[in-house]
Amino acid sequence: MNKSFFIILSILIFSGCSSDSVNQASEAKERFTWSLVTTWPKNYPGLGMAPERFANLVDEMSEGRLKIKVFGAGELVPAMGVFDAVSNGSAEMGHGGAYYWKGKIPAAQFFAGVPFGLTADEINAWVNRGGGQELWQDLYRPFNLLPLPGGNTGTQMFGWFNKEIKSLEDIRGLKMRIPGIGGEVFQRAGGVPVNIPGGELYTALQTGTIDATEWVGPYNDLAFGFHQIADYYYYPGWHEPGSMLEFMINLDAWNKLPETLKVIVKTAAQAVNQDLLDEYTAMNNKALQELVSKYGVNLLPLPEEVLKEFKDISETVLDELAAEDTEFKKVYEHFKEFKNNVTNYHNISEDAFVKIRSIE
Repeated sequence: MNKSFFIILSILIFSGCSSDSVNQASEAKERFTWSLVTTWPKNYPGLGMAPERFANLVDEMSEGRLKIKVFGAGELVPAMGVFDAVSNGSAEMGHGGAYYWKGKIPAAQFFAGVPFGLTADEINAWVNRGGGQELWQDLYRPFNLLPLPGGNTGTQMFGWFNKEIKSLEDIRGLKMRIPGIGGEVFQRAGGVPVNIPGGELYTALQTGTIDATEWVGPYNDLAFGFHQIADYYYYPGWHEPGSMLEFMINLDAWNKLPETLKVIVKTAAQAVNQDLLDEYTAMNNKALQELVSKYGVNLLPLPEEVLKEFKDISETVLDELAAEDTEFKKVYEHFKEFKNNVTNYHNISEDAFVKIRSIE
């Protein structure tokens, strides 16, 4: 009887192991092909190359089990059609900036950049370690989307202008490409915000459709050639202190992936998120020196009076949006608490060090 029992037990255990082995082998053989649409021109330095690097990493780590083809803005869908395309499953993935979708999800703007908000390392800490990711996922879930950090440009420049900004009076009536909450602040200061995809900015500024534009920073601005058509380059980028980009994934497509591929996708996104910030940190100053030394660009700081007004308006706008939208309020309160805590520490760490680093 004992012998029969062990024979039956061995058969059951072997059958279970065989079943697991078959399932694992089946998963290993299963292959997927995805489309990734972006809001950036194809192969554009930094922004446009991040999704390309992501796709290559996924291909290598999965040994070809997940192939991702990247489409630039306008190749498969328009730049501002990325959110809807991924939401409805026309494409499995997208890459862009969360503030582009403020008309659909006002609170999404916290996961790109808000005026006088978090720097690149701070927003990474909030999203990855401070509870921000969970809030972000809650916002996107009703749209059948999973969001992930997809890079950061660091603190941006305020932008390119065809006239000097000496006071608030110079803002009034000025047509400027500036998205997100920054655009709302600019409007209340008397300007006229316009939301135009990056690929159309040069022509819009050249033809006078807009009087000024913000884009990213020296690395990308040099590539677009804004110095050829605008005389003044202003800093700092109060409106985008640490602009995080995003990957978004269609949840139906995501749920079809085996766990091993899900881990690979998340790991590749994390790698690209940090790698893009490293790229901008390494390249921006070199490009800035070329703009100033070679092309004679007028590099100027915004007057303190203008910055103070922008900051006051920003706080008012954020408070008003929080009063109108419960989702916005929930994210804003969480964001603000994290910002206050990290600011207190950075006052005596990073910020304090930067101040004393130039002591002679």
